[in-house]
Amino acid sequence: MEDLKKIREKITEIDNQMAQLFEARMRQVAKVAEYKRQNGLPIYDPKRENEVIAKGEARVADPELKSYYGQFLRDVMAVSRRYQARLLEGLRVAYCGTEGAFAHIAASRIFPMGQKIAYSGFPKAYEAVVQGACDCAVLPVENSFAGDVDQVNDLMFTGPLHINGMYDLAVTHDLLTVPGATIVSHPQALSQCANFIREHELEEVEYSNTALAAAYVREQNDRHIAAIGSAESAKMAGLSVLASGINDDRSNTTRFAVFSAADSRTSGNNGNTFFSLVFTARNEAGALAEALSIIGRHGFNMRTLRSRPMKDLLWQYYFYVEAAGDIYSPNGQACVEEMKSCCDKIKIVGAYNALSAQAAPEAEALDARPVSEKGGMNGKAETAATAETAETVEKAEAQEARL
Repeated sequence: MEDLKKIREKITEIDNQMAQLFEARMRQVAKVAEYKRQNGLPIYDPKRENEVIAKGEARVADPELKSYYGQFLRDVMAVSRRYQARLLEGLRVAYCGTEGAFAHIAASRIFPMGQKIAYSGFPKAYEAVVQGACDCAVLPVENSFAGDVDQVNDLMFTGPLHINGMYDLAVTHDLLTVPGATIVSHPQALSQCANFIREHELEEVEYSNTALAAAYVREQNDRHIAAIGSAESAKMAGLSVLASGINDDRSNTTRFAVFSAADSRTSGNNGNTFFSLVFTARNEAGALAEALSIIGRHGFNMRTLRSRPMKDLLWQYYFYVEAAGDIYSPNGQACVEEMKSCCDKIKIVGAYNALSAQAAPEAEALDARPVSEKGGMNGKAETAATAETAETVEKAEAQEARL
């Protein structure tokens, strides 16, 4: 049998090699972090990590060691995420609304370590990225029941930013305080929970938005007053969730887009790659039908098609298309070239993977801390919109309550 000392010397030699490889790997991880900063991409990509683990296990010849190597890779990637999080702590993420509102929740799940900065309107959040005040903006583009968000769609058409990610966030309303209370919330949230309110014979009081309603209940400190809002709002306001998922419809979902100045140009044919395209059809008979036919002929399956009026031209419209596939592939570029025969303007807004808004496992514990303990988040940073937010954001929140 081989001497234990010699075995340990060989392990040390291997460990020395692994240390050098670890340093080399982490240098590449830092480059990935910088790319994600420039392109407004989240740290955690579960689909990508699962692919890496599957390919890694396939490289291990010993079947008994495959699962152990998979766990080893999970641990390595968890370390890589923590390192990226430290490098990206200064990532500035713009959103429209107030802390605890659904836009803030989406931004927190996509960028748990980023500095979330509130703005009093979709255009202001968008412009903050254009001007360089923020690295990216998380804005709602569509709701499964309320439809598209007009202002954000117009920004896609007229603005210079790119979409580098699209994320679905389920809208869930909870009861935040004690039973038998007066219910305070945004009118849209109240209407979405009408059955619960009616069944429990609760009195309704309208408020400007759900997050501020939760803060109001905390300030009043009255056991007879409750708010309808999210579990995240409850955490931030120091309230208890007494009933979860009280909204009448459980399938209400909002899709948020991450806008940034850089274009990540996500490509591939993995079934989860999508693109957003805006165009204007020529004022000719059949031009619109031809444009849509070209997209179909090139094999792109449209999942969204909508029109919006052009504000500078009376009775003229632009069209927004979202489709599955790689628009930057040779086939995709041929599609865009062919569309020029019947379109005056064509703009690829972004190519991205569609994901649910979820944080990395280790970030969930961080997100559960009180706001005062979270790095990079303080009263000044969170309220760039200052005192005007509650008033001027009301119209945006009216739409967001549906989102």
